[in-house]
Amino acid sequence: MSRPPTFVPPVCARARMLETSRGAFAVLDALPGAGREVKGTAMLLPGYTGSKEDFIAMLEPLTAAGYRAVAVDGRGQYESDGPESQEAYAQEELARDVLAQADAVGGPVHLVGHSLGGQIARAAVLTDARPFVTLTLISSGPARITPGQRSKVKLLSDALVTMSMAEVWEAMRAMDPPEEAETDGEDLRRRWLRHNPSQLLATGGQLTVEPDRVDELAAIPIPKLVVSGKRDDTWPVPELDDMAVRLGAHRTVIAGAEHSPNTDRPAGTADALIAFWRQY
Repeated sequence: MSRPPTFVPPVCARARMLETSRGAFAVLDALPGAGREVKGTAMLLPGYTGSKEDFIAMLEPLTAAGYRAVAVDGRGQYESDGPESQEAYAQEELARDVLAQADAVGGPVHLVGHSLGGQIARAAVLTDARPFVTLTLISSGPARITPGQRSKVKLLSDALVTMSMAEVWEAMRAMDPPEEAETDGEDLRRRWLRHNPSQLLATGGQLTVEPDRVDELAAIPIPKLVVSGKRDDTWPVPELDDMAVRLGAHRTVIAGAEHSPNTDRPAGTADALIAFWRQY
């Protein structure tokens, strides 16, 4: 079972708005301690229904290793505002947002995306790879999600069309198995209520139809890392293994983790990123 994220940032991180040429985005900006050399800067993109808080538990180990880590709420996610039009969340628009964020953060940047965030990160690199030193895909597969997950996204999308965000939240909680009741905290509810429904509808749709762009990405001369847990019901682990081979990417499997290694095993996931980044 995936562990819920904490919403209390460590002392190394500052919550702020990142001003870019495409608007302001809520970020957690974590820096190594005073007087420490900054070895590099990472930008961390969350997944579907997620937020920058999904990386909180990784910020201390990343900064302790000398890296600045900037976790970002994309447009319409949690504390970043977004338009009501679904067209505003087309993947190419979200990719251009990432390029603007990288420019505002100051590069070059180690780009990391979890799940949906990985597919957006891939689109950004395919649009313009110049701002990025490396690309890491965490539990983010080569194409669309599994049939079971596509069914779940359709159910959610149908509900979002006819119900309020608060009503959808209560319906999701009612469907939770008892062992997952601990994940139903007020922080998660508040995050859900602040997501823009248009963002969820648009990006959920993207996950169900995303084409295989692995060969395109493999042709981009940027070092790549594929990270996953031992089990994943969104993209099967053998599919992620195959993707890594096709990409010529480094590959790390995090023991004890499922679809969200960044929250399931944040220390191990941070270690994998640090070991990869140190090579470049």
